[in-house]
Amino acid sequence: MEVYGRILLIAMPAFLVLVLFEKCWGWRKGFDTVRTNDMISSLSSGITNVTKDVLGLSVIVISYPWLLSKMAIVHVGSGVFTFFIAFMALDFAGYWVHRIAHEYNLFWNNHIIHHSSEEFNLACALRQSISSIIKIFAVFLIPAALLGVPANVIAVVAPLHLFAQFWYHTRHIGKMGILENIMVTPSHHRVHHAINPEYLDKNYSQIFIFWDKLFGTFQQELPNVSPVYGVTRPVRTWNPIKINFVHLWLLIKDAWHTSSYLDKLRIWFMPLGWRPADVVSKFPVYKISDVHHFEKYNPFTPVQLKVWCWFQLTALLVFISYLFGNIATIGSPMIYVYGLFIFLSVYSLTDLLDKNRYAFVWETVRSGMGIYILVATDNWFGACEHAPWCMWVLGVYFSISVLGAFFLSQLNEQEQEQQLEIKRL
Repeated sequence: MEVYGRILLIAMPAFLVLVLFEKCWGWRKGFDTVRTNDMISSLSSGITNVTKDVLGLSVIVISYPWLLSKMAIVHVGSGVFTFFIAFMALDFAGYWVHRIAHEYNLFWNNHIIHHSSEEFNLACALRQSISSIIKIFAVFLIPAALLGVPANVIAVVAPLHLFAQFWYHTRHIGKMGILENIMVTPSHHRVHHAINPEYLDKNYSQIFIFWDKLFGTFQQELPNVSPVYGVTRPVRTWNPIKINFVHLWLLIKDAWHTSSYLDKLRIWFMPLGWRPADVVSKFPVYKISDVHHFEKYNPFTPVQLKVWCWFQLTALLVFISYLFGNIATIGSPMIYVYGLFIFLSVYSLTDLLDKNRYAFVWETVRSGMGIYILVATDNWFGACEHAPWCMWVLGVYFSISVLGAFFLSQLNEQEQEQQLEIKRL
């Protein structure tokens, strides 16, 4: 937990710099692939995911150390070759977990957040799940367990394998020659994120593309078919917490509404997109039929709201950096209180970005929680012991946050009323 937190203290600024660099590069080249609202949503999603991981908010059904103790036939040392085996084993496991997430209703809920952006850029790589509470990944590491790859080697290689999947989420790099035959490139992954019929359910590989070629799921990017990004049932929200559970909520409603007891059970494990016949007719769900003619989710955002969201996102990055750098000092159970504060922060920020009428209520709850912590503990998770002035700074910050959210909510409401009036005319 502490080690991963320290790693993220280095990784987060690096990812942020690269995301902003891509934005600037697009501006300069006249090919901007990063919409501001979409980027804020993606960065917010990344914050929720790393917070969940650092706090260990998941249940591991079968752990790799347990598999290792039960299945190891030989025991390899911890040399360079062992790290290579571990990397290949993780890549093999990643392919199958990724493929299952795309093929079955229940597991898609854990992955929809990653595909929810209707753009394709480095920021959307940070859209990672908080709904994957039950971990099955270790099951696919059986080859590594049979070879006796030490658990500490897997623990070192796993974050490297994950971070190595960041760079190819971009539209600014074309095809890469001979590398297209060996590794996953931006071209391959553009295909994977596309909702074009030609590209759906292809290119699940994470580092090496030969898994797709071996198991029949490879598709190259076609010169006459430009990828269109997103999901076929658009989420139409910037709120990553809502996105994480939108598919699960649909499954729950369908299981409730169907009259077939068999369908109530099997809907969870049917192929992705399957719905009971009686539910399809009674409760239709919008699905994109023509990928080249649909309206992207992009509600108008006034300058005041954009500035406010960047201010709050910056504050949020400061809050989360303090958490990751002081996990041991904060201790349990207060780290979970801090985690709840982070989640409320993301929810209130992105709900306001969606221009929901009562978004300021979430900001009031979140800021109220912050003020209560300050008053009840006469501290901010130990920070005020080193900087007594932080009490006043945070008190002013939370007060401004409530007032600002209320003002912007009123501004959004006035805008919506004006739009309704225009439609009436």
